[in-house]
Amino acid sequence: MKKSIEISPNLETLFGTRDENLHVLEDGLNINIDLRSDHIDLEGAPREVARAEQLFADYDHLHRTGYQFQNGDLNSMLRVLVGDPNVTLRGLAEAGRQRSFGRKTVQPKSPNQRRYLEAIERHDMVFGVGPAGTGKTYLAVAMAISALLNKQVNRIILARPAVEAGERLGFLPGTLQEKIDPYLRPLYDALFDMMDPERVERYLEKNIIEIAPIAFMRGRTLNDSFVILDEAQNTTSEQMKMFVTRLGFGSKAVITGDITQIDLPNARRSGLLEAIDILKDVNGLAFVHFDESDVVRHHLVQRIIRAYDEFKTRQAGPQLSLLDNKTGLDNKTADTKPANGKNGQSENGTARLPAASVDEPRVQD
Repeated sequence: MKKSIEISPNLETLFGTRDENLHVLEDGLNINIDLRSDHIDLEGAPREVARAEQLFADYDHLHRTGYQFQNGDLNSMLRVLVGDPNVTLRGLAEAGRQRSFGRKTVQPKSPNQRRYLEAIERHDMVFGVGPAGTGKTYLAVAMAISALLNKQVNRIILARPAVEAGERLGFLPGTLQEKIDPYLRPLYDALFDMMDPERVERYLEKNIIEIAPIAFMRGRTLNDSFVILDEAQNTTSEQMKMFVTRLGFGSKAVITGDITQIDLPNARRSGLLEAIDILKDVNGLAFVHFDESDVVRHHLVQRIIRAYDEFKTRQAGPQLSLLDNKTGLDNKTADTKPANGKNGQSENGTARLPAASVDEPRVQD
């Protein structure tokens, strides 16, 4: 199917630097886009051409109504749109307007980020699992701030395990709060990015926003709260069970973690991995899994994560082969080795009788 669309002054800003946005549409919708002096030619499957045509119409409408796309938001929305046939550009933009994230407007930049935000809105407990840079913590903090400002909850509680990332820092000077603050710094960064520093400090002083290690959650019942557990892959089984049972009335909980960055001692199993296995069939919970395509940091981060995954896969192959060879040798040895000494004889050369043929007197109780 071929379709021509007239180029209006509003439409030209959609193309992006070096037509990068058009390339996203071509690759995602599997269509050809040919730019002419006064019109655009679209060619491809009828359904995909119709989606592209709707996108251009939505963009023109948003531009005429005064909608302003922030840096990178348009490209991110287009990637969400081509990944989900049920999404429209107008719907994404207007959905973003409805959310208040303090002093920032946050748009989902991938289909999984969009599902993540929708899951947080619809469920009382959500697990966000995926690699670094996919926005798990940032979006969870944004939704917590939105709920607090809209008076859906009375406070925000941010928890994190105090586990070093592969190193031992030793003794840290200062008060208890000063000792644990370095572990919780990423949560502070997200808060200060979305709210005025004075407001954050005021909320921290009044305990409207509380940031603490997960060990401080024991014995508490959290009502009317938005609770976030970050770096959940570093919780033990006992800590995870303790945390997920803290949820009180009118509360939401979001648990985020990256199962490829577990810093626990080898003898301890990650509480996040165990929770995924145990709670996967529980009604009312939602699990959102991210991958490298959801990374919203520098484009190199996606490639780095992919390279590590490929390396891990290559390493697993030889290990499995060695394990199979060892198992085969063990089985072969077991088949050829006599059960009782040589040719069924004992070490002194006398024949062994089967154990079942020896009648031993029974001792009465």
